[in-house]
Parts: sequence; C-alpha cells; structure tokens
Amino acid sequence: MMDTTKMELEGLGSKEKAKLAMDMMHRIIMHHVMWFTEVRHQMGTEKAHETLWKALETSRDIQLKRLSKTLGFGLTEGIPDALLDLDGEAMNALLESISINWLANDGVWFQSVEFTHGMNDAKRCNDSCWAHFSPFESSAVKRFLGLSEKPGLEGLKAALAFRMYARINEQSIVEEEETGFVFQMNKCRVQTARQRKGLADYPCKSAGLVEYPCFARAIDSRIRTECVGCPPDAHPDEWVCAWKFTLDPEEDK
Repeated sequence: MMDTTKMELEGLGSKEKAKLAMDMMHRIIMHHVMWFTEVRHQMGTEKAHETLWKALETSRDIQLKRLSKTLGFGLTEGIPDALLDLDGEAMNALLESISINWLANDGVWFQSVEFTHGMNDAKRCNDSCWAHFSPFESSAVKRFLGLSEKPGLEGLKAALAFRMYARINEQSIVEEEETGFVFQMNKCRVQTARQRKGLADYPCKSAGLVEYPCFARAIDSRIRTECVGCPPDAHPDEWVCAWKFTLDPEEDK
C-alpha cells in the first residue's frame, strides 16, 4: 500500500513512479477501448471498425514518436528498431509469448468473474465478449493481410492462420471442396491443460457458436458456419472441435 503522505509526484520514489507509468499506459489502453465501444454503440460495428483503424494509425504514430524521443530508441517506418533487430527465432518466440499472454488474460478475466459471481455469469460474459472480439479480430486480420471485401473461402483459410490462437494451438483444414471446408482444432492449449490435470473438457461450444460464425461472417458475409463438434460434444482424439465453413452463392444474387 502506497504511503498517502507522499501523494505529490515529486514525493514518489523511482519504484512508485515506474508503477505510475505502467498504470498510466493502462489508462491509455482503456480509454482507447472505451472510445471504440462508444463509437460502436453510437454508430454501429462497421463504422466503429473503420474509425478504429484510422485512429489507431495516427495515435500509435504519435505515441511511438514521443516515446522514442523520451526513451531514446530508434524507429524505422514507425516500427521500433528493437523489434526489427530480432532474428527469426526470437521474433517467433515473441509472437508466441504475446499469444500466450492474450490467452492468459482471457483466462484471468474468466476466473475473476467465476470466482466472484459463479460459472454461469462467467460463461455468459465470455460468450458475449466473443461476440465483440471475434469480428474485431477478423477485421484486424483482414486489414493486416490486405484481403478484399469478400475474399471467399480462400480468404478465410488465410485469416484462420493469423488468429491469436494459431500460434499456440494446432489446427488443420480438411475436406476441402469448391463450396466449403472443415476446420479442425487438433490441439487446444486450454483443453490440453485440463487433460493434464485429469479434468473433463471445458464445455466451450456456446462460445464457439458465437466465435466462429462471427469471425467467418466478418471475413466474408456469404460464409456460413456449422459446428461439426465441440465440447461437451464427444470428439475423436485427432481433434477437440471442428467447424464446417461453406460459401452461400445466393448472397451475391
């Protein structure tokens, strides 16, 4: 607990100032999110995403330039040189660590609700969160890859390889046809951890029924999603959950 007699900034020690700096960075992140959610509420998801990418590029550029001058790190085309200087192995490790941190953060939020308000509220919040995060992630990946407005099934295949899950789970695409394909999650980090503890699969189907259709539709509105199987459904050893994606040509008529 901080000594309240040292409330003025100059009265803080280096440790307290460092904590304050991290807290202020978190406030920026939260303010960024709150702006996005309010624009989404006032103007709809599509306009919110359009505005988000414009705001992000400008804001990120301003913040990185200022921090680079303050902390003395170099920038090349808006990217910190420390990132550009990483070799392939180190960069892959960084991307994996970021993905694991994302999953850990998701788990911390789930358990924070579960331990305080119970499993039902945690699952309800989790499923609703996916209804917002999944189309956002789809929009982010679509923008990163430079996909067209309706990139079809090939666009979805490419996008699935760039989800946060993709670097820490094992997944595959099977039963490929002209009109569709099946996506399998062969190994899921969450379910594998539960298996090691001798626990049953986490029943994630309710979240999956939100997550996967929302992601696919945001890539291409013509794509339809069908659940092949997802816990608590029984499943074979070679996959934990599986989803069939098909293209509805009637949408173009």
